[in-house]
Order: sequence, then C-alpha cells, then structure tokens
Amino acid sequence: MPPISEILKKQRQFFATNHTKDISFRIASLRKLEHWIQGHYEDIFAALKQDLNKPPFEAYATEIAIVLTELKLMLKKVRRWSNPKCVASNLINFPSSAKIYPEPYGVALIMSPWNYPFQLCVAPIVAAVAAGNCAVVKPSEYSPATSALIGKMCKELFDDEHIAVVEGGVSESQALLNEYYDLIFFTGSTTVGKIVMQAAAKHLTPVVLELGGKSPCIVDETASIKLAAKRIVWGKLVNAGQTCVAPDFLLVHESVKKMLIEEMKIAIQDMYGEKPLDNQDFPKIINIQHFNRLMKLIRDEKIVMGGDSNPITLQIEPTLLDVVSWDTPIMQEEIFGPILPILSFSNFEDLIKMLTSLPKPLAAYLFTSDKNNERFFLRNLSFGGGCINDTIMHLSVSKLPFGGVGESGMGTYHGKAGFDAFSHYKSILKKSTLIDVPMRYPPYSHKGLKWLMKMQK
Repeated sequence: MPPISEILKKQRQFFATNHTKDISFRIASLRKLEHWIQGHYEDIFAALKQDLNKPPFEAYATEIAIVLTELKLMLKKVRRWSNPKCVASNLINFPSSAKIYPEPYGVALIMSPWNYPFQLCVAPIVAAVAAGNCAVVKPSEYSPATSALIGKMCKELFDDEHIAVVEGGVSESQALLNEYYDLIFFTGSTTVGKIVMQAAAKHLTPVVLELGGKSPCIVDETASIKLAAKRIVWGKLVNAGQTCVAPDFLLVHESVKKMLIEEMKIAIQDMYGEKPLDNQDFPKIINIQHFNRLMKLIRDEKIVMGGDSNPITLQIEPTLLDVVSWDTPIMQEEIFGPILPILSFSNFEDLIKMLTSLPKPLAAYLFTSDKNNERFFLRNLSFGGGCINDTIMHLSVSKLPFGGVGESGMGTYHGKAGFDAFSHYKSILKKSTLIDVPMRYPPYSHKGLKWLMKMQK
C-alpha cells in the first residue's frame, strides 16, 4: 500500500478528470459491485462467521440484503437524482431561471465499525460512488476477516485512484485523520466521533457522524405484550446486542412488567433454546475487552434470566436485569451486548419528560395501542429514528433517512439521503441580458425603494 498522501494525490488527480461525474461510469461501478456481492455470498458469510459468529440468515438479512437494496435503488434512481433541478425564480430577477446542481464533494474518507463490518462499510461506499466521489475506506481492525474481504473486493473492482482501502489499527486511523478530505463519513462510538470531528475542524471538512447512545424501548399498559416481548428480544439479541440501534434499556408500565418479563423469557428460549451458549448460531462478542466490560456491568445487578458466559467462545447468555435505580453503572453507558436492563414507570407523560433530560438517542421504540401516548412520544421526544410496535426494522426501509441527533450523530444516509450526504447542491441563477433594472444600482432613490418593497410583497 502506497503512503496515504500518495493515494489522496492520485484520487484528487483522478477526480479532476471528471470521470467519476459521468453517470455511465457510476452505474457501471455500482453494477460491478452488485455482481461481486452476488457472486461471493459464501465468502461474506465465512468472514462474518469468523469475526462475529453470525449465522448465514442473520448475515444476509442484516448485512448483505441492506447493501443490495441500496444498490438496486441507486442504480434505478442515480440518473434522475444527478440531473439539475429547476426551481422557481422571483419577480425581482425577471427574466431568469434557477437551478440546483448536485455535484460530488470530491475525495471522501469512510471509516466503518466492527459490529456490522460489511454493511456499515459497503453501504457508504455505494452512496459515495453513486454521487460521483472518490473514497478512501478504513474498515475496522476489530473485524479482520471482513476487513480483509472488503480490501480484496475493492482491489478487484476499483482502481486505488477511485476507491482505496486502508487496513490497520489506531495508527493508520490517526494517519488518515491527519490528511485533508472533502467529506468524512464516520460510523462508531460517540467518543471517537468527537476525535473525528476535531480532526475535520482543522480543515473545515464537513462530516457525517453515525454514532450511538442509550436507545430506550417503552412498553405501556395497552401494548400487545406477547408480540412486544418477541420483537424486543429479537431486536436486542440480533448480533448479540452489538447493534447501535438495539433497545438499550426497557421501560415498562408497572402493571404489565411481570407479564412482559415472563413472555420475554419464553421468547428467548424459543429463539435460542434453553442453553443459548450451546447454540452454534448465537453470535459472539467481538473481543475479550468488550466481553470483560459487559461481564463487569452485570456483576452486581439483579439477574432475572441468563448471566452465564463462555470466555473461550466470547459468548454471553441473553440476560435480563431487574434494575431499580437509574444510577446503576449499566445505566451510565451504552451496553452494546445481549444484556437488557428493565425499569418500570407509572405515568407515561412523566416518563417522556424525564427522558428529554437525557442525551438524545440514535433510536427509540414504543409499544402501545394508545394513540394519545403515540402522539405524545413522537411530539415530545427527540431521537434519530425508531419504530412504533417494533424494533430496528426502520433500517430496512431504504426511503427512511437513517442518522442521529445531538450526541447520537449528525447527517443521514440510506437511499436518497445517502446520495445527498455525499453531494453538494450548487445553486445557480441564470439572468437574461435583455433587461437590466437601473434602480438596483446606486445612487439609490426613494422611488427605487418603493419599487423594491413592492416586489417583496
């Protein structure tokens, strides 16, 4: 791999040729990527199994299918999205035309995480290519098999001057952040997101930050408890809870708390058996450091189910905690594991008002059949996105922009929002040379002021 500065120099030279702005070039690049993925399912499955012990169904549903959906949408829409859009001008500029021109930023840096190492790296690549950019891609070193596969994929499909992959650890990430880019797209923790934004600020580089936070899941007394239990358990335990939009903690009305816990126990057993640690399809924790962190969080908690672990396979049982206090250590940080603290509430509106005092989460979920509670939840609680009567599934809708707010991130992508994230919209007013209003120029007159005020009405 040549020095990063050399890669960036070549990418800027290539971008300056306007080759990436050609729609046919973009479509051809996206088609090659689509065909490569479709021909390498088993390789992707194997890499994800090695890194996270993901079963093929979960790997396809949460990693491959989302990328293929993005590709299909981009291939269908990229030509239309790339066309200039006419907008109405105003009377003061008559005669004139006004247009908005989408144009690529240039050279982007894409830094991806380890929890969905294929999807969260390749989906931004899809958006960057569709919008006409070059990109330097940094997969996570914590998922080495998938990182190597992405490096191999990009080497086979793209020249380094178009898309280049830089593998490595912290030193490589720091070296990348020392360079200048036209856009930085980062997915990861809030802590590292702040470092990325600080580095971007040196060059006033725009950033898209897809971060995380403690995403609440609320179940009121009107919810369908059995269905809520099943959907909450599924959303929490996909990828062993290592999902940025997983329900981080559960808030259940005191009148249905006992019933919900019992239904969740049944759902866990139905999905993973009586001994989840013996289930070959239950994902593992990414590394021993995260494993030890999670086990420390549950050390002094009241466990109502689970709690066992295997440090050799790095698996932790699905674990339900009966949490009495908001001050317990597990309520102070994002969990990112198969552990679900459960708290109760008595008054819905008071609960929502209390949640507004916390950092804004990436996701929030509400299980209810009460329209008033639904409206109050949506009107008063700020969060990135979420579901009513489900968890996580809003990510499957490509026309829904995905992103955070406040400490959970900035900027969105998926579908058109992804194209927008990697595009600058250039506004152009084209004036006629046949008419020129003399009153716009000094020396200004009272008559000119009257005319101007009239034009604004």
